[in-house]
Amino acid sequence: MGRAKKVVLAYSGGVDTSVCIPYLKHEWGVEEVITLAADLGQGDELEAVKEKALKSGASESLVVDVKDTFIKDYAFSAIQANALYENRYPLATALARPLIAKALVETAQKYGADAIAHGCTGKGNDQVRFDVACAALNPNLKILAPAREWGMSREETIAYGERFGIPAPVKKSSPYSIDKNLLGRSIEAGVLEDPTFEPPEEIYEMTKAIADTPNEPEYIEIGFTKGIPTNLNGEHKNPIELIEQLNHLAGNHGVGRIDMIENRLVGIKSREIYESPAMVVLIQAHRDLESLTLTADVTHYKRGIEETYSQLIYNGLWYSPLKAALDAFIQKTQERVSGTVRVKLLKGNATIVGRRSENSLYTPDLATYGAEDQFDHKAAEGFIYIWGLPTRIWAQQTRG
Repeated sequence: MGRAKKVVLAYSGGVDTSVCIPYLKHEWGVEEVITLAADLGQGDELEAVKEKALKSGASESLVVDVKDTFIKDYAFSAIQANALYENRYPLATALARPLIAKALVETAQKYGADAIAHGCTGKGNDQVRFDVACAALNPNLKILAPAREWGMSREETIAYGERFGIPAPVKKSSPYSIDKNLLGRSIEAGVLEDPTFEPPEEIYEMTKAIADTPNEPEYIEIGFTKGIPTNLNGEHKNPIELIEQLNHLAGNHGVGRIDMIENRLVGIKSREIYESPAMVVLIQAHRDLESLTLTADVTHYKRGIEETYSQLIYNGLWYSPLKAALDAFIQKTQERVSGTVRVKLLKGNATIVGRRSENSLYTPDLATYGAEDQFDHKAAEGFIYIWGLPTRIWAQQTRG
């Protein structure tokens, strides 16, 4: 079944992506498989992952460090857009997919490969994200998805791998499916598939249980420059530092846990657990700073854009014309979104308690009810008459 001669495979070191290597070669006639593992801050021993790919039959095993790009070009864009899928999930896993796809396509071009491959099944969102992103970046590359077609159970997949020298997992594998990167963790499957079941504490890694968090609040200050977080507690931080430190600070107070029934792109509902402390706090703080620095009409109009933007990321359309057009709108809105937001962390909550900006549109002399009030109260009567005129006419016509 010769579909391609040279293939670049997105590689994680797990059972499925390891078995993809001999499967592509022996079942589909691929001559050469090059693996690519992206370092997104998942904390795995990527040197071991690299070795495993070679032992599984890869001709070359590559590891690329994309952490800085991941935060600067993907996470920060999502923060500027206040991107929360279904108003809850800050897209930590989804944001990594277009970046991995970009690395796959660039590697395929560099090595003269005629196809890229991944180990996604036919049920999830990631297959769509990889396939569509790769097609958008290079429509001439073939896209192979062996796990979507081989029809093997997990036991059969492990047995197939053993035939080609891939060892079965030595320890009992976790009953959960976990994906982790710098921005957070997603946890699904196992007992979590019962939507009435309370998640056990053992599944969490980045966030403390509320009972174990400090009893006293911790105040932090986050500085933004044109919508991008640049400072933490008065100190300039590089993108990776800022995310890592904020993950630790917020996670220590139990902030960033999400338990939701999510609408997948393929049409099914799934129960998803997420931990994403830094992203949860940053989006909340950024949105608050916008309320201080953007006009009312821009703020209200941007809310609809944000929902669309979140859906585009979730649905694998990062490299789409609509996403590019929305990027231009969002970047224009961010020109004045600079300032500092004060956040109180306590018992699972991140509460905005203060904000300041040189670009603030808040005018104390107009907002105050004190003696300094500059608002022309006499102007209100005429304004209300004009504003309410359509309603008054409608009432006269319909209520007699």
